[in-house]
Amino acid sequence: MTATAPAAPRRARPRAVVAGGGLAGITAALALADRGHAVTLVEGRPRLGGLAFSFRRDSPAGPLTVDNGQHVYLRCCTAYRGFLHRIGGADLAPLQPRLDVPVLDAARGRQARIRRTELPVPLHLAASMARYPHLTPGERAAAARATLALRGLDPADPALDERDFAGWLRERGQSPRAVEALWDLIGVATLNARAQDVSLGLAAMVFRTGLLTGRGAADIGVPRVPLGELHDTLARAALEKAGVTVLLGTRVRRLRREHGGTWRVVLAGRAPGGTDDAPEDFPVDGSPREGEHGRPGREARELSAERVVLAVPHDAAHGLLPAGALEDAGRLLRIGTSPILNVHVVYDRPVLREPFLAALGTPIQWVFDRTGPAGLPGPPGRYVALSQSAAGEEIQQPADVLRKRYLPELARLLPEAADARVVDFFVTRERAATFAPAPGVGRLRPGPVTRAPGLFLAGAWTATGWPATMEGAVRSGLAAARAAAGGAPSDPPDQAREAAGRR
Repeated sequence: MTATAPAAPRRARPRAVVAGGGLAGITAALALADRGHAVTLVEGRPRLGGLAFSFRRDSPAGPLTVDNGQHVYLRCCTAYRGFLHRIGGADLAPLQPRLDVPVLDAARGRQARIRRTELPVPLHLAASMARYPHLTPGERAAAARATLALRGLDPADPALDERDFAGWLRERGQSPRAVEALWDLIGVATLNARAQDVSLGLAAMVFRTGLLTGRGAADIGVPRVPLGELHDTLARAALEKAGVTVLLGTRVRRLRREHGGTWRVVLAGRAPGGTDDAPEDFPVDGSPREGEHGRPGREARELSAERVVLAVPHDAAHGLLPAGALEDAGRLLRIGTSPILNVHVVYDRPVLREPFLAALGTPIQWVFDRTGPAGLPGPPGRYVALSQSAAGEEIQQPADVLRKRYLPELARLLPEAADARVVDFFVTRERAATFAPAPGVGRLRPGPVTRAPGLFLAGAWTATGWPATMEGAVRSGLAAARAAAGGAPSDPPDQAREAAGRR
């Protein structure tokens, strides 16, 4: 008889823990699962999505689903677009066929539109800017020269990181009005800071990528559903399908590296309604015993993994990093933050005729129609949300003060609002919405790899080359997952292979 060789033992999947359920953590967890890891995602909140989330509000206008902020993306955000496809949400956040932004000057009562054509870069915006009434002919010509000068800048040059954008604009003849009506109009919304507070390197990255890489690069995508449907509901379903275990209402309290090279991840908390069981590939202290497989109960407080990704805010990452894991770990605490204020107003009738618009000559920056995504019945334009970036002076103001400030401004900007009745008024605040893109921030942002074997970093605040955007968060998660799986962290993101903006 011929002896039958014993079957080879099944090779255990490498185990990974991802701390943080924002876009960076979700992306890292999905990418690691796709690479064959057994992944547990740990999130302290009772939902996923990080700072791009939704909540329910019992409003006098009826039940509302409210986004905490007005998050949009551009066609050049190829990694975030890949993320939307990965979770099955691309059709729920459509892109404009072509860039089209109404810009209304409340002080002068004039409206313009920034539009692109099908001409090649940089001619795709030439017709729009030649007729832009918010600048004089001389200012428009100077702005065109400055835009072309951006092509000669390398955003990765460390010297650019040390300079401020406003100084560079002054050197190229940009007037204060041009900075307000053009450069800050775009820059404040994307960088969450004004030109004098922005690193020239980051500003060059934003304007070069959005304006000079492809004619469609700056086409805007706006979700037509609440952010929670994308970043929580659909993301959680994608994670479940990928085999990722999600622990909500649970946070990583401490990391400890064992002599065998594995990480012990100490947890705190457990959310009712969250996933109670760790996967069988994760031995947990308590029950079952070390080295055994099985499903622990609610008392389990530790996970064991070969790889850990910290996809948490930079100050939280600093508190979790073991000694020596990062050169000058204190630099994480020198990364500043910048706030965003959102003002929400529901009227008894439509007051906004556009999906969104940008404003000049008023404290209002950007106005969005959120009637449909919020679930409010009736015609669009009734529920408007104001997105106020770099809101350092106003973020602490009480709602009644903000009401007295912004309702008259809305009536001045939108004539229909002057005669409409306010049904509901409220504000949402993110006091640390983004990292501050200040000069010098580039040297403070670490890459995904730490000095501690098996420990990696993700988050929009890491060295992605992008400002604090959804795109930067997704790119950071992809980079951390590639590094954790043994790939080169400097490789382009898998979902960003498409040339930015080309159609």
